[in-house]
Amino acid sequence: MASVHKEFLVDATPDQVWDVLRDFGAVHERLAPGFVTDTRLDADTRTVTFADGTVVAERLVDLDPVNRRVAYTVVGGSLHPSHHNAWMQALPEADGRTLFVWHTDVLPEPLAASMAESVDHGATVIRAALEAAATRSTGMGEPVHETAR
Repeated sequence: MASVHKEFLVDATPDQVWDVLRDFGAVHERLAPGFVTDTRLDADTRTVTFADGTVVAERLVDLDPVNRRVAYTVVGGSLHPSHHNAWMQALPEADGRTLFVWHTDVLPEPLAASMAESVDHGATVIRAALEAAATRSTGMGEPVHETAR
């Protein structure tokens, strides 16, 4: 099995990030707008349409507010892995920011390279969306914390 693991800092509090991350049916509006163009929720399964036309059905495995973690698995769509599960988590950093963790396991292993490219692009979009949401929620024109990157 191949794994793709991505971590990045977000200029937002863990609670602000969790408010967006837990909204399982609004990925296209709140978490990854533009990267994801549509999300339709039916019970515990969301159908996600990506900007490149890929459509996947993702079943919610766990929505954990205590650990600010969402886990899901691909159960259908145009992506045809023999196995795909992922989780995202908002972890507190000492300075009030959030460490965003996105982990994906996929089979067959050759899919990992294209999955890693997609995760890299998605992470850029997610970070920008989370920081914009935090700026709106604080009512300020600046991010929650200034950082050197």
